[in-house]
Formats: sequence, structure tokens, C-alpha cells
Amino acid sequence: MKRVFNLIIVDESGSMCVIEKQALMGLNETIETVKKMQGLHKDMEQRVTLITFDSSHKRYVFDNVPARATHKLTNKDYRPGGATPLYDAIGMGISKLNAQTTADDHVLVTIITDGEENCSEEYNLPMIKTLIEKLKKQNWTFTLIGTDNLDVEGMAGAMAIDNHLEFKEDEVGTEKMFAFERRSRARYNECMACSAPIPKGSYFDEDEKKNKG
Repeated sequence: MKRVFNLIIVDESGSMCVIEKQALMGLNETIETVKKMQGLHKDMEQRVTLITFDSSHKRYVFDNVPARATHKLTNKDYRPGGATPLYDAIGMGISKLNAQTTADDHVLVTIITDGEENCSEEYNLPMIKTLIEKLKKQNWTFTLIGTDNLDVEGMAGAMAIDNHLEFKEDEVGTEKMFAFERRSRARYNECMACSAPIPKGSYFDEDEKKNKG
């Protein structure tokens, strides 16, 4: 049986409180999409890892669990505050999942942030870039989603991430972004089910410009 590992890494720093409600709703809808993919493509096992992070913690809400074993998130699961150790959260998440997967597995990494790296202690940019470049050769797909106050394309390029999306950090922009991501996730799974890997850098190819918030 094919296995698809969904690794979602979400910024929980203080500035995310602006869209806290929409982020929580969007994460729940994303998890529901993964469950739906499990029902649609019964020959593929869907697994979920969800990490939230700020300068006080990097927390596994779900740690490589079957999609059916996930639960709806509440505001106890997502409480923005603190700074942005982006590289540490990415490094921790992908290193651990790399140890839990084989070369035959498919891994989809989704990173959502409204801020740049500012306080990592264990990982730096060259380390993250090297890790990502290595894993991209092993059926791993990386996506970076960031707010429009950031140079999202530049951040993605610096980390060797081929797929990026920016969104407006307000209620409407956040809802649009999550809806767009869910459609992309469904297309990704259809490609995996047909053993037709998506072309490099095309995860968000649905006329991206219309969906930037």
C-alpha cells in the first residue's frame, strides 16, 4: 500500500493572533481534506503530523498518526504568542519524519508562517537547505505559504523550496489561502494515486495569481 505523510508546520508566533480564528478553522478543514483523501483513495494510507511553534515551544499536535485518528482542533491547540524559530521547527519536523519513512513513501510538507526566522538555536539556513535538497530526491514535496508582507518567493528559494504561495493576512485572505491549499492537496493525491508525480514546482498551479488574497 502506498503511504502519504502529511507534515504540516504552522507558525504560532504572536503576530498570528490577527488570523487566529481563521487559521484554526483552516487547519481543521485541511485535516478533513486529508481524511477525505483517505476515503477517496483507499489504496493509499494517509498519515498526519502537525507541529505548531513559537519561541517557547515546538509542539506535536499530531505525531505521525493515521488520518482517521486525528481530531478537531480547538483554541487550546492553537494559541499564538512569542517569536518565530522557523528553521528549528522545520528541521525538527523533517528530521524526525525522515526517520519514520522509507524511500517508497510520499511526503507532503506544508509550512505556514507570517514571519521570518528570528530565534532558532539548533538549525540555520544552510542546514535547512541541505536537508530539503536531499529529501526532494526522495518523493518529498515542500511548500511554503506566507503572508504578503514577506518575500515569500525569496524565502522559499533560499530554502530550496519549489512551491510557494502568499496570502493577505486577514479573514478573507486566510480563508482563500486554505481553500486554495486544499484544492492543491486534492490534486496532489490524485497524482499520487495514478502514480503520476506532479512536475517540480507545480503544486499550486491552478492560476495562482487569482488566489493571492
